[in-house]
Amino acid sequence: MSSSKLFEPIRVGGLSLENRIVIAPMCQYSAVEGCMTDWHLMHLGQLAQSGAGLLTIEATAVVPEGRITYADVGLWDDETEAAIARTLEGVRRYSDMPIAIQLAHAGRKASTDLPWKGGAQVAPSETNGWQTHAPSALPFSPGENAPSAIDKAGLARLVHAFAEAARRSARLGIDAIQLHMAHGYLMHEFLSPLSNRRDDEYGGSLENRMRFPLEVFDAVREAFPADRPVTVRASGTDWMEGGWDVDETIALFQALERRGCAAAHVSSGGLDPQQQIPIGPNYQVPLARAVKAAVEMPVVAVGLINEPEQAEAIVGTGDADMVALARGMLYNPRWPWHAAAQLGAQVKAPPQYWRSQPRQFHNLFDLERD
Repeated sequence: MSSSKLFEPIRVGGLSLENRIVIAPMCQYSAVEGCMTDWHLMHLGQLAQSGAGLLTIEATAVVPEGRITYADVGLWDDETEAAIARTLEGVRRYSDMPIAIQLAHAGRKASTDLPWKGGAQVAPSETNGWQTHAPSALPFSPGENAPSAIDKAGLARLVHAFAEAARRSARLGIDAIQLHMAHGYLMHEFLSPLSNRRDDEYGGSLENRMRFPLEVFDAVREAFPADRPVTVRASGTDWMEGGWDVDETIALFQALERRGCAAAHVSSGGLDPQQQIPIGPNYQVPLARAVKAAVEMPVVAVGLINEPEQAEAIVGTGDADMVALARGMLYNPRWPWHAAAQLGAQVKAPPQYWRSQPRQFHNLFDLERD
């Protein structure tokens, strides 16, 4: 038997995962009016055959104006729910991999063009643009159309929208929810003092800045079945002087854990274009390590984790309980297969692909489970 820690099973709340490899949410910018298309069926379908422990659906907006771009996936009405249902039906016909969904609102970073068209903000007066909303009327970049500061009634509507999306996720049979509190989007904007300049109970102190994100979590946790986990992705630091930092991140996850959060997914950055990120292999792992030392729930590390031995070391040394791959999984959708072969472990594969097993890795595929 393999001694690989990466391929040991793990429980996240009430959900059992066969290994510690998580496919991170990756926006595809291929939806129509918030509805998934055949692209998502192909994209998610191939990743569901990768042998990873968990597949996470991309950032899914809970209201139309919460999309990053006009081509983002949403879950705010019956049409968007039906489109996801159709996609999941196709994926699940051939895969039993657990599926999570990332529920999100882009805040002041909404209303942008597609990344391959430059990704610039689209003004409300232009086609495919709309007025953005944020904690304070501060644009992401100088010269951009400023967001509208959300009033308390607007915050209550958004909490309700997140809860409604959670209920729709439950009807869809989604196995877990991840709330997006990272990368400069709405809930991260509330957390960071650089973007939250409010003078009411939602701004100022750390307790106040955490208030809205925690209200969202509580509403989603109540709306989603108790036996299915709700997790959170947060930025461990803004990489900016005077911004959100790792100590505040720890305080956030400790508060979330007390409320029933099942896992902490630790990323970083995204709040300010002037950020100074020391990008390199494992550059975010110290943030995950710091959170893991302060909470009991499983912690996920992410960011330029590309090599199997690298992932094994992160999990094996206890820096994190799981690793998440995004771009590396797009480049190599069979990354878990290759990792298992390299680490002497087994991975689940569909019987249609069993003949692809290389001779030197004759025990790579776990044939009995299929």
